[in-house]
Amino acid sequence: MNPIVIIGSGMAGYTLAREFRKLDTTTPVVMISADDAVNYAKPTLSNALVGNKHPDQIGLGDSAKMSAQLNINILPHTIVSHVDCENHTLQLKHQNGEQTTQAYSKLILAVGANPIRLPIEGDGAEDIHVVNSLADYRTFRDTLSLRTDKRVLLLGAGLIGCEFANDLKATGHDVTVVDIAPQPLGRLLPADTAQAFQAGLEHIGVQFALNTTVQRINRAGQDYEVSLTNGNTLIVDIVLSAIGLRPNLELAQAANIQTSRGIEVDAWLETSQPDIYAIGDCAEVAGHLLPFVMPIMQQARALAKTLSGTSTAVHYPAMPVAVKTPAAPLTVLPTPADVQVEWQTEQFEDGMLAKAVDNEGTLRGFVLLGATAGKQRMTLTKLVPDLLPAASA
Repeated sequence: MNPIVIIGSGMAGYTLAREFRKLDTTTPVVMISADDAVNYAKPTLSNALVGNKHPDQIGLGDSAKMSAQLNINILPHTIVSHVDCENHTLQLKHQNGEQTTQAYSKLILAVGANPIRLPIEGDGAEDIHVVNSLADYRTFRDTLSLRTDKRVLLLGAGLIGCEFANDLKATGHDVTVVDIAPQPLGRLLPADTAQAFQAGLEHIGVQFALNTTVQRINRAGQDYEVSLTNGNTLIVDIVLSAIGLRPNLELAQAANIQTSRGIEVDAWLETSQPDIYAIGDCAEVAGHLLPFVMPIMQQARALAKTLSGTSTAVHYPAMPVAVKTPAAPLTVLPTPADVQVEWQTEQFEDGMLAKAVDNEGTLRGFVLLGATAGKQRMTLTKLVPDLLPAASA
């Protein structure tokens, strides 16, 4: 019997393996990982500094521990070089240079997403840090520890960028956030709420340089001279890019699997090739690309049932996202990309509530800023229609 094969050892891959083992304890499962396959929760990386978490404390288990715990075969430091859809086989390249073939009965692509990199000039551009893995976090943390001035430039005022800004400022760093947009979280917040959110971070000392971007980064001794397109120049110790992620599509495209913004899958998470599925940050589910924790959990539970013999469509209820910015407590339920909404804002003493209402008067999303507004999360969530109804199964 050929095994179920999972490519990827991130949150999506490990969550699927765990959910599947709850339903099926005997079917062979192989997990293939390009890195060391340490199990950890990537969302914890953007606020790990304030908790003084050493990288070794973030990992929940190495490949040997996870293999024993889940009763699966894990192949770390192994690259999938080719997917043969017709013969249900994979070509693998191992760390020692050996090349082998792996058969599969069902294949799951949990290959994640990689950071988007801006085309920046200068001899310091190659020194820009990203934190998209535990190894990235280790490198970033080690570099920070060597600098005494603690001046950090953050590229990107999106969700992850703002979380890092809060975390870095709370640990004594001088933080400047640069973004081409006129406001932080430009894709998630209406203008008035974004302004209040920005003020909350500015209150603790985070600085914003908006409506501009980085043109050039040059090394200046131990420092970096950063030239912005608005003509300003900054001297910093380290640059961290958090401008977003792009799903890893190369393996799927080489296998003639349909892709768009992500790897296209239906509500059952199956790709255009039979017996091949995709979950996690790489998966575009029935037109929705949602790189957040709750959608991954929903995907893993549904696919685990399907793989164990009960065909199950993924259910997307309303899934608010809690942004880890204690200086400006924020919860966001993003509105569907294809729905036109009007924002209705209510002011509180310590924050705001913004409701996204469609032309039929239905609540399609919301933003809660501040502790008082945050208390309405559960009540509002129940009013928002499911993004993918359970009835689609």
